[in-house]
Amino acid sequence: MTTKTLPAREQVWTDEKLVRECCNGNETAWSELIEKYKNLIFSIPIKMGIPRDDAADIFQAVCVELLSGLPKLREPRALPKWLMQVSYHKSLQWKKEHSQLDDELTDAELPSINGAELPDALLQQLQREQSLRDSLMELTPRCRRMVTMLFFEHPPRAYSDVARDLGIATGSIGFIRGRCLKKLRELLQRRGFQ
Repeated sequence: MTTKTLPAREQVWTDEKLVRECCNGNETAWSELIEKYKNLIFSIPIKMGIPRDDAADIFQAVCVELLSGLPKLREPRALPKWLMQVSYHKSLQWKKEHSQLDDELTDAELPSINGAELPDALLQQLQREQSLRDSLMELTPRCRRMVTMLFFEHPPRAYSDVARDLGIATGSIGFIRGRCLKKLRELLQRRGFQ
């Protein structure tokens, strides 16, 4: 059996470093920032029932606002919540514009876009999802790939396929999976994930 060589552990960028480097024009930092938060940004319009094509447009609009608004961000740790809020407002704006076309919602059913806060339940769900994504990124590449293949791909992959792709014996998946999940659990607990 041929084994694949996995890359050394990848660098995990803190939000403070991402914001600083992006403001300094570092293109790698911009790529990392978008990679880190793309699922968070895109998930909000999807959760609000907006079609995928339109959610992609909202994603682009949020990224444009991020480009112009990032230098004004006073606290880099506030970046995820800021992104959630901007994405939520853009999604509300889309719903308001399209409700007038479709007559599906009245103005009373849509919260005001100006000053509208994310509903607490949605905010908590989004924060939990981002904590999971951030924790996954801190795993070693092999653990991250294994957890992703076993728990996030649909349809689920057979152990033999996972073993082949990771270059390991099928019988070792259970043991390695256990270690990876233990590490993931520790990372999540550090973030207050419950």
